Amino acid sequence: MVKRYSSRNEKLDEAFLNKKLVKAKNYDRIAGYFCSSILEVAGESIEAVSGTVRVVCNSGLSKEDVTVACHAQKMKQEWCAYEPEEKYTSDKSVERLVRLHRLLVSGKLEVRVIPDEVYGLMHGKAGVITYDDGSKTSFIGSINETKSAFSLNYEMVWEDDSPDAVAWVQSEFDFFWNNPYAVNLCDFVVEDIDRISKRRIVPLHDWREHATDEIPAAAVEEPVFRKEFGLWEHQKYFVELAFREHQTKDGARFLLADQVGLGKTIQLAMSAKLMALYGDAPILIIVPKTLVFQWQDEMKSLLDMPSAVWTGNGWQDETGYFYPESGLRSILRCPRRVGIVSQGLVARRTESAKLLLQGRYECVILDEAHRARRRNPSKDADKHKADPNFLLQFINEISAKTKSLLLATATPVQVNTIEAFDLINSLSIPNLKVMGDQYSEWHRHPQTMLDMVCGKENPPQSEAAMWDIMRNPFPQRDSSGRISRLRNDLDIGDDEFVLSPETYADARRATQNKIRTLYFTDEFVRNYNPYIRHIVRRTREYLENTINEKTGEPYLKKIEVVLYGETDQDALPLEGYLRQAYEKAQEFCSLLSQRVKAGGFMSTLILKRIGSTILAGEATAKKMLAWTDEGKQILAEEFDTFFEDDEEDEEAYSEVKQLTPEETELLRELVRMLTLNRDKDPKYEKVLSILTEGVRDDRTPWKDKGCIIFSQYFDSARHLAESLSTDIPETIIGLYAGGDKSGYFENGVFHKLLKDDIKAQVKERKIKILVGTDAASEGLNLQTLSTLINLDLPWNPTRLEQRKGRIQRIGQISDSVSIYNLRYKDSVEDKVHKVLSQRLNDIYDMFGQIPDTLEDVWIDVATNNVEQAMERINAMPHQNPFTIKYETLPPETEDWDKCAEVLDKREKMEQLLRGW
Repeated sequence: MVKRYSSRNEKLDEAFLNKKLVKAKNYDRIAGYFCSSILEVAGESIEAVSGTVRVVCNSGLSKEDVTVACHAQKMKQEWCAYEPEEKYTSDKSVERLVRLHRLLVSGKLEVRVIPDEVYGLMHGKAGVITYDDGSKTSFIGSINETKSAFSLNYEMVWEDDSPDAVAWVQSEFDFFWNNPYAVNLCDFVVEDIDRISKRRIVPLHDWREHATDEIPAAAVEEPVFRKEFGLWEHQKYFVELAFREHQTKDGARFLLADQVGLGKTIQLAMSAKLMALYGDAPILIIVPKTLVFQWQDEMKSLLDMPSAVWTGNGWQDETGYFYPESGLRSILRCPRRVGIVSQGLVARRTESAKLLLQGRYECVILDEAHRARRRNPSKDADKHKADPNFLLQFINEISAKTKSLLLATATPVQVNTIEAFDLINSLSIPNLKVMGDQYSEWHRHPQTMLDMVCGKENPPQSEAAMWDIMRNPFPQRDSSGRISRLRNDLDIGDDEFVLSPETYADARRATQNKIRTLYFTDEFVRNYNPYIRHIVRRTREYLENTINEKTGEPYLKKIEVVLYGETDQDALPLEGYLRQAYEKAQEFCSLLSQRVKAGGFMSTLILKRIGSTILAGEATAKKMLAWTDEGKQILAEEFDTFFEDDEEDEEAYSEVKQLTPEETELLRELVRMLTLNRDKDPKYEKVLSILTEGVRDDRTPWKDKGCIIFSQYFDSARHLAESLSTDIPETIIGLYAGGDKSGYFENGVFHKLLKDDIKAQVKERKIKILVGTDAASEGLNLQTLSTLINLDLPWNPTRLEQRKGRIQRIGQISDSVSIYNLRYKDSVEDKVHKVLSQRLNDIYDMFGQIPDTLEDVWIDVATNNVEQAMERINAMPHQNPFTIKYETLPPETEDWDKCAEVLDKREKMEQLLRGW
């Protein structure tokens, strides 16, 4: 029988839905849109269904989200974008959420979503109701599964209980329900429904009084949780550690030394936000100049955290509004609670830096802290005082002006382990809990104590020497249960860190035995030293391979790295015209280095450029040839290339540029070879092949996987991007570079685009091929791209790690990333690769990132000083300067995602908008 219903004549929720669900066994429903408001009108009837209620509905997911198994994250983002925490605030809506959660976790209500782009929006609304007696009815109509659809809007429903109609609607439902693109409602949404139903707003004043126990209340509804991936366990651990220490009398004093790609910026920024909310003094963040606006952007986009950047002539806030300088003391009038300044401001000893030292701070953060170092690291630190550079001097001075000090670097040691001492020493001023007072063994004999920590020397065996090491400073109570019990036995207050020499002698024999056990059996110097207590360092390998017992999953999603280009078989042959050109360039380098002592770097530049692209090599060879009038004449007559005289070039007549006739002839031949063969670039041909045909063991084109291609040089990057856009038509090729040079090519035509817009298009997968210079290797997150090609290998090995860190990072959508390192066989790149390969693995494993100082190794090899190169390599430290404390099960953290208490949003923002 066919029945027709119209909301014009009757209320559909009463006349149709509730009535039809009486004595129902099962209910299958195709709905264009689903939300919990349906439960306000039909909750009791749905709960009365004896079997299951199944609903399939639309979602903003893409097909690709489902195929690459990142639909849970996208569904979470869609749910959070709906802002349910703002919509469900009334008592009635909370009741609906409680009911909805109960139905979902019981299994009575099952929901699957299907991407809009698979079949378009699901305008065909229909359902099948099965009754206890086996009878069925079906309906179709205009209604969605919402309160407004059944009780407010004008809607029509057509009911038909004939077997043919029921079978037809059921087949339609089954098609969508069992569709390969249909996915279950993700766990986050179910858990968040429960959290919001229990949500309680906490005033800032109340939160401050109980902040230790309510850390997540200030973070759970930040964009990093609602729109991104949240914080991983190791990140929450550091934030909790830093913030809890901040609430003590002496504040937080830590060096965060996680491996690259583990998210140190978000850990520091979240810690800073909690401290800014807890106290009323300013937060000062010091970062490299190239990162100041990245920090500001990430704090705003991930933490909804306002800040201001000092530009040199005023402050610029997170909205772009500029507060111009109005006097010398303007730097002390930051318009936000959090101020960001560049390291250059400090390193140049500017007047503004001196003014900053007049302030008092809640917390000071120094990113890339390894730049704060002594100038005399090779001298015996036990006999010679440190000669600090200006940045280290500044940090030492400002340390006494701030409650908390957080330093961050993936490479706490560059050349000598004493550099780790310098950073920990900065944390200790004037804080006794870090390294004791100035008379402690850690201060008086820093190198000797570091050698003990590293295992190069054995700790002293006498009780007097033992106690001198242990008592100054004596570890904090929470260092271990044994330390806590000893503090009780010795009646030491929690704020007391420097004990007298007599404390041990006056202790009971049983207590002395415990102290000796701590020193000898528990290896006090190795396991309780200031370095292990104040350096926090986690490795990707450990986090990816250790199971979190709470979740049954690794602490970090494992991202395998598949390397190509490492074998002789993968290296590109250096043959034909290119070998001849390369030999000419090497001969030129040799002559120039012999003639001029400082010519090594300048001459090897041409080898670097040829190793990038033929175009780049040609440009450099021409520029060098133009150093002399004779060279300019050759360029004009033979290559139709003209260079203007640069009267302002102070080095125009320097010794290195006074080319000999033999050097001039070599450059002339080199330019000729490169110019004639500009369009026959082996590296470009290989890149094109990888993008369109894949690699030998996987023929999936890398353009389909998403690829970032790196070069050190803008001209190489632009030429590559332009050529690819011609050879791969109808494909957008992004170009990400420094300054305002970024944009995209399409069918050979360049369109300028802001960096932020490029980031957004990569994230949305509108750009799947991106060519970038090393300006893109810091601060660009490319989780949607899973392959990387290094067009050239940077001569600073650290940059290679930074490049890899753009795709091998938290949030990568693929389980593995592929990297192809392009190099010519028997080139300088190839020789350096062979010399460094084994030793770099040792350094990488210990410090998480290759030290910057290995850049000189490339020049040594390029100028045939292999022996000197090996000396530099072997001078790198072979042992970790601090024990890796965190290679055991990390302490359990709070479950932030489920925190139902949230800090008042208005009060939170008011506090952060307050100026200095």
